[in-house]
Amino acid sequence: MTDSAAAIVSLYERHAAAYDALRGRKLMEVAWLERFCALLPAAPSVLDIGCGMGEPIARHLIERGCAVTGVDSSGPLIGLCRERFPEQSWQVADMRDLALGRRFDGLIAWDSFFHLRHDDQRLMFPLFRQHAAESAALLFTSGPGHGEAIGTFEGEPLYHASLAPEEYRRLLGENGFVVIDHVVEDAACGGHTVWLAQRH
Repeated sequence: MTDSAAAIVSLYERHAAAYDALRGRKLMEVAWLERFCALLPAAPSVLDIGCGMGEPIARHLIERGCAVTGVDSSGPLIGLCRERFPEQSWQVADMRDLALGRRFDGLIAWDSFFHLRHDDQRLMFPLFRQHAAESAALLFTSGPGHGEAIGTFEGEPLYHASLAPEEYRRLLGENGFVVIDHVVEDAACGGHTVWLAQRH
């Protein structure tokens, strides 16, 4: 599993076109995104961590009036973002090294953060805090419980990991976030396990 975790970055670089073609544009996440947006001020800044090619989530946020900064470790996927949404800010960056020097009204890590190993996930919470403005909203997906899982993409192993719910709650609290809602394997959202939190 360690090898497949280390290969995530190269996997999305090499198969960017396939991911773009296969990623559904139907927004099953819309209810969660609307709840996220409801916590934001007018004309908010949003940091999309692991933004992929910017569709459908970043597109929805842009259409809702958000100024989006997207980061992804895949250069080809960021290239697609720049083509499609040139008025927004897109950066090739490993989320584990995030240091943008500014704070955002909202942060989202949808189906991205869960590709990190357990220890790397733990280290992300101080980075969330560093990039979160006062009262910032945070939306991310995880697994339902502590563990690791290997899927496949384009015939290659695709690594996922999750901490236990109680550990996520502790990490959020230690870094100044309060949990607004948490749903395990939300049937209305394709079985995603979702966290919505807010900095206080």
